[in-house]
Amino acid sequence: MENVPILRRRSSSVKKEFSEKELEELKTAFQLLDRNRDGRVTAGELKIMLNNLGIEIKEEKVEEIIRTMSHSGSELIDENDFLTFVKQMQLALPEVADDVTRDLGAAFRVFDLDGDGFITREELKTAMEMIGEPLTETQLTNLIRTADLDHDNRINYEEFVKLLSS
Repeated sequence: MENVPILRRRSSSVKKEFSEKELEELKTAFQLLDRNRDGRVTAGELKIMLNNLGIEIKEEKVEEIIRTMSHSGSELIDENDFLTFVKQMQLALPEVADDVTRDLGAAFRVFDLDGDGFITREELKTAMEMIGEPLTETQLTNLIRTADLDHDNRINYEEFVKLLSS
């Protein structure tokens, strides 16, 4: 990773590194990580998402990842930190993108209970209960609203996977 330029931008300049569509999709991904919607992601929030994807990781490692992603080395990352980290990973690990796409697609399909390529409100509710993370009606509404890029009241996981791997 020595040959990878370190992107430490704090302004919107990192946003220029992505297409408009990529940026919209990455913002959605960040919002999904930011469970309490405070504009920052904690190690705990990241660990929950990783665990939900079937990735077991020690709390200390997650804290280290967050500190690495944070421009200040703190235990919180904001949207710019997230975007900068994604860009660094794209530059450093292009060959991993295919594996990540497959893994995220498989993880997301867990929520698509009827296999139609979409996650409905009811499927999301059921899947979250199955993984021990039940959601309130308000949380369900907010999650669907955040992730539903084409506003059809369903989540298209193929687009979501593309956003995280592009």
